[in-house]
Amino acid sequence: MGSFFIALSTVAVMLLYACPGFLMVKSGLVKGDAISAFAKLLMYVCSPALIIYSFSRVEFSLRMVADMLFVFFFVLVLMVTVLLTFRFLFRKKIEDVRYRVYTLSLCFSNCAFMGVPVLEALLPDYPQAVAFSAMFSLVMNILGWTLGSAIITNNPKYMSVKKIALNPAVLSLLVAIPLFVTGVALPAELGDMLALLARMTTPLCMLIMGMRLATMSVKKVFAVPVQYLIIAAKQLVLPLIALLLLRLFPVDENLKTSVYIMVACPVASVVLNFAEMLGEGQETAANLMLLGTMLSVLTIPVMVLLV
Repeated sequence: MGSFFIALSTVAVMLLYACPGFLMVKSGLVKGDAISAFAKLLMYVCSPALIIYSFSRVEFSLRMVADMLFVFFFVLVLMVTVLLTFRFLFRKKIEDVRYRVYTLSLCFSNCAFMGVPVLEALLPDYPQAVAFSAMFSLVMNILGWTLGSAIITNNPKYMSVKKIALNPAVLSLLVAIPLFVTGVALPAELGDMLALLARMTTPLCMLIMGMRLATMSVKKVFAVPVQYLIIAAKQLVLPLIALLLLRLFPVDENLKTSVYIMVACPVASVVLNFAEMLGEGQETAANLMLLGTMLSVLTIPVMVLLV
């Protein structure tokens, strides 16, 4: 039960970060049309900083490289399978942007902005978990800039090698991997700046959520039954499937737990961020992220009890 209450308190505190964002929009200090600018700051600055920071937390070893590659390919196969499966199942409703957003929401997890604090709280003596979250985030960003964007817009033009190679997550690896392999530490001042930007991800993500909530109809967030089904599939069913699949592989138990917890995290803010940037499905993405994040105060602690 100790893990249950650690997860509960960690998620509850993170949700409090949303309150200032909500109040700033409601009071008129921040306009609703400025939210996308905050989203770009999160995706282009803080998210890459978090990836570099995550790599800096662990020492290079062949075992660590093997574990990180395992996480990368396991998550990649899982996400692509889910995306293509539900893209097929929803094919008759493809013109409805809501179902295109549902497809992404079913597998994209808030593995970094929410996952990292939860992992650090539950596995304080296993810093590798934070590096695994970077691999999870890398997969999600690669798919988000390509297959995910193609699904949201229903336009295949986003499926290109250029989009795979030239996105913030992949470009951040040009800094992270050399530092990881060589063990070279950044100058203290630069390292502190990077760590601060990385730690900004969770508060900024929650602030954006609060801002978006202030612009939404409460009825549209909480009174749409299909959204609860999507959240249940994403935050309860998919993690259990992932856990069963992970049991088939002879990898470290902490690694399995890390991936399982990241899959169990709520609908990723990146779904909303991409919807904001692409100009399609923002309302549905916001509803699912808000509802999923709020319900995660119950779903994450419950799922933690199973490991």
